Amino acid sequence: MAELLRTSGLTKRFRGLVANEDIDFSLDAGAVHCVIGPNGAGKTTFLSMISGHLPPSAGTISYKEKDITALSVAERARIGIGRKFQTPTVFENLTVWQNIELAVLRPGGSAGTPAAKIADVLEAIRLTDEVDTLVRHLSHGQRQWLEIGLLLGNESELLLLDEPTAGMTAEETAATGELVSRLARERSLSVIIIEHDINFIRDLRAPVTVLHLGRILKQGPFDVIAADEQVREVYLGS
Repeated sequence: MAELLRTSGLTKRFRGLVANEDIDFSLDAGAVHCVIGPNGAGKTTFLSMISGHLPPSAGTISYKEKDITALSVAERARIGIGRKFQTPTVFENLTVWQNIELAVLRPGGSAGTPAAKIADVLEAIRLTDEVDTLVRHLSHGQRQWLEIGLLLGNESELLLLDEPTAGMTAEETAATGELVSRLARERSLSVIIIEHDINFIRDLRAPVTVLHLGRILKQGPFDVIAADEQVREVYLGS
């Protein structure tokens, strides 16, 4: 697979605090990658630099072999980088269909029948039966899936998901894992996930990066990470 994203020496300082330091990271097109670590490890800061919500203090970010370090959030969204925050940011008083419609009809979207594109997104996130439902009546899990649908409607190719299973039931968590895997497998989308649910991460069978004190502690397959004594000590618990 071709490399989609690379960060080199990525560092973020807040006055005297170093939130991330010298992060070298790469992601292939169509790959899923999980980022874990204890609270304060720098996970969200790392994601925010990739999405453009925070400028790095040092280092570079490349996307499709182009330097995007200085691009704004909007510019990154236009080239295919979409961010989902932990708390869903959807339009509560609009229907599910209308929410996706707003994403699909964005300026600069690709050609095609809007209704067909909306229907395709709704099928992908398994909300076809909720097209006329007001978002405020959806379950928490359905709102999370709808926000992923907004990224699909925006034609994002790299999905940055911050704790997508937070507050979900066990059934919703399992469905979210299936959704993420299917989007990568069937649509060649790439996904970076910050998550605390170790069972969810294990079931994804995706590579894992462990952050600790702002730096990369370990990277590798979940089984290797879970068995690592240093990782267990700082995060998983011995």
